[in-house]
Amino acid sequence: MPMYQPSKRDGLLGFEGFGDGLILDLNTEGKHGVAAAAIYGGGGIGEKLDLKKMIEELNLPEVPLVFVCPISLEPMQEPVTLCTGQTYEKSNILKWFSLGHYTCPTTMQELWDDTIMPNSTLHHLIYTWFSQKYVQMKKRSEDAQGRTSDLLGTLKKVKGQARIQTLKELKQVVANHSTARKTVVDEGGVALLSSLLGPFTSYSVGCEVIAILVNLTLNSESRSNLMQPAKISSVVDTLNEGSLETKVNCVRLIERLMEEKDFRAEIISSHSLLVALMRLVKDKKHPNGHLPGLSLLKQISMHNQVRSLIVSIGAIPQLVELIPLLNQECLELALFILDVLSCVPEGRQALRDCSKTIPSMVKILMRISESCTEYALSILLSVCKLSPEECSSVAVDAGLAAKLLLVIQSGCNPALKQRAAELLKLCSLNYSDTIFISKCRLTRTIQ
Repeated sequence: MPMYQPSKRDGLLGFEGFGDGLILDLNTEGKHGVAAAAIYGGGGIGEKLDLKKMIEELNLPEVPLVFVCPISLEPMQEPVTLCTGQTYEKSNILKWFSLGHYTCPTTMQELWDDTIMPNSTLHHLIYTWFSQKYVQMKKRSEDAQGRTSDLLGTLKKVKGQARIQTLKELKQVVANHSTARKTVVDEGGVALLSSLLGPFTSYSVGCEVIAILVNLTLNSESRSNLMQPAKISSVVDTLNEGSLETKVNCVRLIERLMEEKDFRAEIISSHSLLVALMRLVKDKKHPNGHLPGLSLLKQISMHNQVRSLIVSIGAIPQLVELIPLLNQECLELALFILDVLSCVPEGRQALRDCSKTIPSMVKILMRISESCTEYALSILLSVCKLSPEECSSVAVDAGLAAKLLLVIQSGCNPALKQRAAELLKLCSLNYSDTIFISKCRLTRTIQ
C-alpha cells in the first residue's frame, strides 16, 4: 500500500486528515479527548460506525504511516503494542507468535515480555480519521445523487447549447460517483440518453451521451434499444469524427452491445464502422487507441460473415505494416485477426500479395510468445499452401527453415510442433536435400 505523505505543515508526528485542515498530534489528541469527541458526536456521526466496513468501502490509496501495520501494510483495526514500543494489528502479531517467533518483527529484538497492550489512543485516532473520511464520502455521494436527479430533469427540458452543457455536467458527475451512475440507471436515465442518439444527433451531443453511457451498467433492454440501426449509425458517425477519447468511448460502447445475446452480425457489417476502426488502429500518433481498436476488431472478425468486408477495406496490409510498432498484447490481437482472416480466400490472397507478410511472420517465430508463434505459423502455412513454390522460396530465404527447426526442438505444445513439421516439409519440396540442409543453418537465426 502506498504510504501517506505528511504535508509540509505537519510536525514529526502530526498529519492532516480532517476536513477543516485540523492536524492531529499523537502526543496530545488522546489526552484532550478530541478523538473521542469526534467519534461520538463531534464528527457529525449519528451512531458508531464499523471500522472494518469504513476501511473496505473507502479503499484509500494512501493512509497515514502510523496507522499501518508493519506486518500486513494494511490499516490497523485493533492496534496493540509490544514491550519494544512497536505497534501491530492484533491478529497479525498473534499469528507471528503462533509461528514460533518471540521477537519484535520490526526490530527483531527478543521479547522480554510477551504481553500485548491495546493501544486505545491510536485506535481512537484511526477511527476518527476513517470516520470523518467516510462521512465526507457519504455526503459527497448524497450530493452527487441529488445533482444527478436535477440534471436528468433538466435534460428533459433543454435543447441546443444548454443540452450540451447539461450533458457535460452529467458526464463529470457520473465519472466521479458510483451513486450518480446508479441514480441515472434507477431513474430511467439510460432510455433518456439513448433517445438523444439518432440520425439528427450533433457531434457535440453524441460524444457526451456516449461518454456517459460507457460508464453505466446497461441491462439487456438498454443494449437492445441502443442496437437500433439509427442509433448505431450515430455512434459510428461519432467514431469517425471524434477525438481519441471519444473514439475509444465509441469502441467500448460497441463492445458492450456485442455482449448482448440477441446481437446480430449485420449491425457491425458496416463499411463506415470498419474504416473508422482501422483509422483508430493504425494511428501512429495516438498508440493508446491501438489496444481498444484491436480488441473490438478481434470481436468483429470472429463473425464469419464480416471477414470478407474487413479484407476489402485493406485491413491486412495495414495490420502487417503496424506489427513492428505493437507491444505484445496488441501484437497478439493483430496476429489473431490476421490468422482469422486467413480462413477466407480473400484473406489468404491479401496476405500472399502483401510483400511484408512472410518476412514479418518469420521474424516473429520464437521471439515474442508461444501465442504469437502459433498465429504466425498458422498464417505462414495458409500463405505457403496457397502458392507453394513462390511463397515457400521467399519464406526459406527469410530464414523460415531454421526457425521451424527451433520450434520443433523447443518445448512448445505438440500441435504447434506438428504444424511446424508440416510447413518444413512443404518448404523442402522445392529444393534438393543438400541445398535445403544448407538453408537450415541455425547460427544466424539464433543470433
